[in-house]
Order: sequence, then C-alpha cells, then structure tokens
Amino acid sequence: MLKETRKEIRSLANSEKAKILVGFFKTGKGQYGEGDKFLGITVPQTRTVAKKYWQLPLAEVLQLLQSAFHEERLAALLILVLQYQKGDEKQRKKIFQAYLENTQWINNWDLVDLTADRIVGTYLADKPKDLLFKLAESKLLWNRRIAMLATFHEIKNGRSQTTLEIAEKLLNDKEDLMHKAVGWMLREVGKRCSQEEEEKFLQKHAAVMPRTMLRYAIERFEEGKRRQYLKK
Repeated sequence: MLKETRKEIRSLANSEKAKILVGFFKTGKGQYGEGDKFLGITVPQTRTVAKKYWQLPLAEVLQLLQSAFHEERLAALLILVLQYQKGDEKQRKKIFQAYLENTQWINNWDLVDLTADRIVGTYLADKPKDLLFKLAESKLLWNRRIAMLATFHEIKNGRSQTTLEIAEKLLNDKEDLMHKAVGWMLREVGKRCSQEEEEKFLQKHAAVMPRTMLRYAIERFEEGKRRQYLKK
C-alpha cells in the first residue's frame, strides 16, 4: 500500500511549483528548512491523497514520514491525524507516541501547524501538560513549536492557562519562527478565550517581547491600542 501511496503523490509533482516552494520554505544553507526537498504539490492535493490512503498501516505511515520529500512527510502526518480522529483510545495513544518519537521528521512550520494540536494537543486535553513544558525547553526548534501549537487545542476550547505559561517560557527564544508562533497563539487567546487575559500577559511582558512576537499578538487590536503596545 505504501508503494501505491508514493506513486500517487509523485504523479502530482510539479517542478515549477517545487522551485517556488524551495524558496518559500527557506531551504538554503543555514536557514530553518535547510536541505528540504519539494515535489511541488499543493496542500489540498496532499489532503486528497491522505484521505484516500488513510488506512495505511502505521509502520508504513512512519516510513513515509521519513521521506526526503516535504509533501510525502506532510501526507504521512495528515494520515496520522485522520487515523487519530477515527481511532479508539488505544490507537490514539499509539499515534501520539509515534508522533513524538519522530519529531525530527516533523521539521517545518506547516508540518507542525497542521498536526500538533490535532494529535498532541487533543491527546493531552484531559491529561497533565508536563510534556509540553519539556518540549518547550528542547534544543530542537520543531519540538518547541509543537509545544506552542499543541496548546491551540486548549484555546479552541476556551482555556488559555497552558498557552500563557508556555508563551512565558518562550519569550527569550532566539528563533523568528517561534516569535511568530507565540504571537499567533497569544492573538488566538484574545480572539477565542479572553482579550483581558491576553492584555494582562502583554502588560507584563510587552516591553521585553521580540518585536515580531508582539506584532503578531496585537494584530487584531484597534490602531491606537496597537501603537500603545509598540511604544512599550
């Protein structure tokens, strides 16, 4: 079944789109996506393949996840999301563990953003969040982004505490991709949970937050309030 899945994915390859994606995902030397390879396939196309092959055995999904091609890794992760959603508690635990054991392959922002809250965040919904704080301290950028994005599940359910605590731990992160992730989740706290809670966080930390993080966080504020925070 893996052979058929790969064959279908590669039949959709577009060399011109691949050239664009190589630049968009910063694959140059020293950049966050250094060395990543692309087939030039859109996310909707990849989703279609994932839906068709969602019953791919877990061992073969993990083989696909270890592909050199970005879109094959994305297809594997989207299959994991579908299997998680359709699985029982035993299967969900197995997928959750497999996801965390293979984060070296979940190595670009879109791969994290489309899956972390749907697997990690959902699995931990009724469990202690210690693992997220551990991931937030990881040297691996993608583990830290998984920690932050996994809290999106909490936000969608009206809870902000874990997001705010992890955001505080990541205030001094050196990576621009983390500044964007933290700012985005803070913005979502204000949008979906409580703007008062978001502003309480900003009043405490705005003066030391990286500029990009702050700009993302206050994006929905009215102009006057945005200027006030930026002056901090």
